[in-house]
Amino acid sequence: MGGKQSRSFSTKDLNEVGMGQRGKSALRDDQPTLSSAAERIRRHATVHFGYSTLSLAMRALDKTPAELWELRELQKLNLSMNCLCSLPPTLGALDNLVILNLWGNNLSSLPPEIGLLKKLRVLFACRNRLSEVPEELGSCTCLEVLSLANNQITGLPGSLAAINSLTKLNLSHNRIAHIPTCVYTMKGLVFLQLACNRLETIADQIQDLVNLKILIVEGNSIHSLPKTLCFLESLELLNVDFNDLQNVPVEMYLLSRLGRLACHPMDKGLHIIHNPLLKPIQEVLQGGLSALYNYLKPT
Repeated sequence: MGGKQSRSFSTKDLNEVGMGQRGKSALRDDQPTLSSAAERIRRHATVHFGYSTLSLAMRALDKTPAELWELRELQKLNLSMNCLCSLPPTLGALDNLVILNLWGNNLSSLPPEIGLLKKLRVLFACRNRLSEVPEELGSCTCLEVLSLANNQITGLPGSLAAINSLTKLNLSHNRIAHIPTCVYTMKGLVFLQLACNRLETIADQIQDLVNLKILIVEGNSIHSLPKTLCFLESLELLNVDFNDLQNVPVEMYLLSRLGRLACHPMDKGLHIIHNPLLKPIQEVLQGGLSALYNYLKPT
């Protein structure tokens, strides 16, 4: 990767760019005059499900073509599975983007200008080398899905608390020791994935995520669960596998929507295997979740 020279987009390269999908050209009469190179790229944009879409995925790119950032009409851009180490400030010019896929590159940072993408609803930046997230991402207040999995992140900026529209957040496989404070303010969250980090505790503020249906914290070092977790009445999947739990909150029987003990990773229910549970709880669990709840309920 490091030894390759940056690819320039020749006419031959551009003729290979495509989505593998059929659709009418995304060219519109009201678009500004572009450079000839930008026009060649634009020819490979399609209208897919009503969105102006361009994929440059799996092109072995270690640099984006400068002309790409002239295509301001783009709404979906796929740059996944390349060799990109950085993105230019001109990313912010694509202010109509709704979906940006950066999955599987070598990005060590995101440019502050990402905050100019006011219409952005989905950002995939997983499997990169990010150690931090720019404060400016908090300006993307339309974000609904944010995946930062498989990076080197230790925390999130407080500015992300402004993203009230977020419903799915994936922070798995990072270096997070404490759930970022801003996460507890994201009251629209339905899905929160924090597996394989360095967590030891979950704060009482978890109860503020009243819409949460899926919480995954497997593969951490959590030694206890707060009783406030048990007030999340919408919770349908709780995965605490591979932690350091010795006990569970007495109030856990309140999580009625869990329904059962689960085995497969995305099955609804309670996942609690591979924890050093103390004998009473460990034995009761052999009878299933209903046995546990009956044991915990006050008489």
